[in-house]
Amino acid sequence: MVTGFPGADLLSADELPDGLIVADDNGVIVIFNRAAERLTGLEASQAVGKTLFDVLPLADSEGRCWWRASRPYDGLSIRTRHPERSLFLADGTELLVTIGYVRKSRKAEPRQRGAVQRLTITLRSAVARARLERTRADLVSTVAHELRSPLTSVKGFTATLLDKWPRFTDDQKRVMLETVNADADRVTRLITELLDVSRIEAGRIIVSRELVDVAGRAAKLIAGRVAAGEAAAKFRVHVEQGLPETWLDADKIDQILANLIENAVRHGAGTVTTVIESALVCGGPGIAVLVRDEGPGIAPEFAPRVFRQFWRAKRRGGAGLGLFIVKGLVEAHGGSISVSQAPGGVAEFRFTMPAGAPDHG
Repeated sequence: MVTGFPGADLLSADELPDGLIVADDNGVIVIFNRAAERLTGLEASQAVGKTLFDVLPLADSEGRCWWRASRPYDGLSIRTRHPERSLFLADGTELLVTIGYVRKSRKAEPRQRGAVQRLTITLRSAVARARLERTRADLVSTVAHELRSPLTSVKGFTATLLDKWPRFTDDQKRVMLETVNADADRVTRLITELLDVSRIEAGRIIVSRELVDVAGRAAKLIAGRVAAGEAAAKFRVHVEQGLPETWLDADKIDQILANLIENAVRHGAGTVTTVIESALVCGGPGIAVLVRDEGPGIAPEFAPRVFRQFWRAKRRGGAGLGLFIVKGLVEAHGGSISVSQAPGGVAEFRFTMPAGAPDHG
């Protein structure tokens, strides 16, 4: 609810997502919108007509009265605003507060600003910022944890080899160096994932389209896993005949397929089945790729979370970034991805891609 200020658009003020409070030249509140009610826990009837400093007793993180420190009405005459900062209500509620000044003009001295005509205070909840800070803390913690193990291994083996090189046989040296090489690959993969996350969040994913045989790339990826020692019987591929042409980024399709198949192998059980079939995508032709395992599946309450950053199944390795990256790469192609329970309760990931040659304008 807002009231009392000449020319105010009452409806638009109440529909603002941020809290809005306006005080006149005497510090009396004349506007107090619905968002301000929600953020402060006060009703407009308790605020309008009362003094700003009594209704909104803001304090800094050390408990000092912010109004007394800033002196909005008798402080610096050239001040036009206070940038957003974190302040606290009497009950400890944290708010992000921005204050703007409207001053009377001085025609005789245009370079000087006049007395305060009104103050406009905007309020935002600090919850979103706290959530962002927790996400950043999670990122630091996750990266530190994921880097510590391989780097400790690399340091340990290289120090041992440098200190005791003559004592080891060639076979022992090879095993140690192979371990160092594998751990270096782990670090490289994590850095690549973090760069991908950064590009996805910034909307800077570049898709270089070419004619891609998705079924052929899936088969090649599986053949590589079999050549590396996995059982051929663990993988099955079904390809529908007459699939439409797809113009996609080959490297990113490999990354999507590799992540989904790796996820099925790591978290699932039994045979990993990949199905490529025709599908309707955004009202036009396209393909759908399904990857399912024979494991216990994903509980329904976890399904909405699997594509978030740092989501990991309990007691499983990895940084929890793979499926977030997969979702970003799929959507960069104009497709979509979902996870569901397939018949028998197993987990099934399904992503779609539009077909047809790219539009070069």
